[in-house]
Amino acid sequence: MSIIGKARPARAPLLDSRHGIALALGGGAALGWAHIGALRVLAEKKVPIGAVAGTSIGALAAVCLAHDRLDALEQLASTTTYSRVLGYLDPEFGRGAILGGRRIARELAVHFGDIRLENLSLPISIVTADLDEAVEVRLTSGSAIDAVRASMALPGIFRPVSIDGRMLIDGGVLANLPVAAARALVPGLPVVAIDLMSDYAGHVGAMRGRPRSAIATVRSAFQIMALQQTRATIALDHPEIVISPRIGHLGSSAFTHAGELMQLGRDAALAALPQIKALAERVV
Repeated sequence: MSIIGKARPARAPLLDSRHGIALALGGGAALGWAHIGALRVLAEKKVPIGAVAGTSIGALAAVCLAHDRLDALEQLASTTTYSRVLGYLDPEFGRGAILGGRRIARELAVHFGDIRLENLSLPISIVTADLDEAVEVRLTSGSAIDAVRASMALPGIFRPVSIDGRMLIDGGVLANLPVAAARALVPGLPVVAIDLMSDYAGHVGAMRGRPRSAIATVRSAFQIMALQQTRATIALDHPEIVISPRIGHLGSSAFTHAGELMQLGRDAALAALPQIKALAERVV
């Protein structure tokens, strides 16, 4: 585990650090299914990936990539129904949240078992936020399940996850697009970031002419915050490429739209592929 300003050295990369890319997979709840389509393109086109960082649903995608479980993630996404989503919810009012997260933990255990982050095939950083210290915490070792649960612990919805005495919540509150975390893993690798939350125009277009409920208003406000945070990240951390799938019209609760989201992620990655391949092949 590392904290901003106190990051420990990353482990040695599994490929020549002069080639390849580091991935930064952003958060966005159901919109994360778009990551699957984008990652499939990179695999099919044999783009070398030297490191991966993820926030929230991006953390789940990052672990699946590094543990060779993209097939399982795609199967989960493709078979998700509203009843299945409801089945993951375990009401537990109190203890700082509405839901306990135990059912999600059991689902993760099916695919990850007791795998540890430091034993995955890629250097990986799972981004969370310390609720007490108000700092970004990057998990690079320890239980993969606990790390993903912490990074997806949406404040007030899922209970914070205690790791090494820290109360950790969804990394999206501080770093929804984990560019700095990805760059720190293997210095010198160019960063390709996949941003799920920047298509606010698509979101507004889908809402136009419809009355906004309280939930829809809150969702719009959170997307605005994520959009502005992403713009600040790009300005400060300068990812070499940002892939922004046109998925705003679906919204972060569209868990049953996996097919469309994966295709849109695929389309966005294909459009950026020439630039990505040029980056991956450059010598630094």
